[in-house]
Amino acid sequence: MNKEVILIIDDEPQIRKLLEINLESNGYRTYQSVCGKEGIIMAATQSPDLILLDLGLPDKSGHEVLKELRTWYDKAIIILSVQNTEADIINALDNGATDYLTKPFRTGELLARIRAAIRKNQNEECSAIVTFANLKIDFVARSVFKNNILLKLTSTEYNLLSLFARNEGRVLTHQFILKEIWGVAYQSETQYLRVFIGSLRKKIEENANQPKHIITESGVGYRFN
Repeated sequence: MNKEVILIIDDEPQIRKLLEINLESNGYRTYQSVCGKEGIIMAATQSPDLILLDLGLPDKSGHEVLKELRTWYDKAIIILSVQNTEADIINALDNGATDYLTKPFRTGELLARIRAAIRKNQNEECSAIVTFANLKIDFVARSVFKNNILLKLTSTEYNLLSLFARNEGRVLTHQFILKEIWGVAYQSETQYLRVFIGSLRKKIEENANQPKHIITESGVGYRFN
């Protein structure tokens, strides 16, 4: 059974009850808060392994709570919100959200996202070699193998793949990727990014037109599975 602690910060009693039932039936322990101020205090006192955060809180914006938490809390924060505009999603991800699901959400999908986020927490100190299905990445040698065959990646392609691998399961926005790989001056060059993603997919995917590793999050960015 899981022993991880999940903090729910949401002012809707029906949502809190639904989450409590489903999470605890899957072995998680839960704590609940109905507002941002109390949620921040509970995050500090209960040391949760993951936080589920609503953006529409009664005392302060969930975006403000997210920013405040990210000044010291370094584990996963998944946003659950009815706010589903591209701007809201990008803003939350750029401010440090690990993932974003819009309400109403599917319980199975939420549980899968939680498992991926907690797994990343536990593997934060990345080992020298990691494996994803048919891919193996050696961070020390800067080498990538597909089906045990060494791939010839450019420096940029390797840096992209390394960034994805170290953020497995997390949605990375276009702006975040561009800033991390090429610098602040390139943050608006989304077409530039698409070209390199296309090139990388051709090398690491079995079928670049139906990618299994680098998944497009429409209008937002990419997720690595």
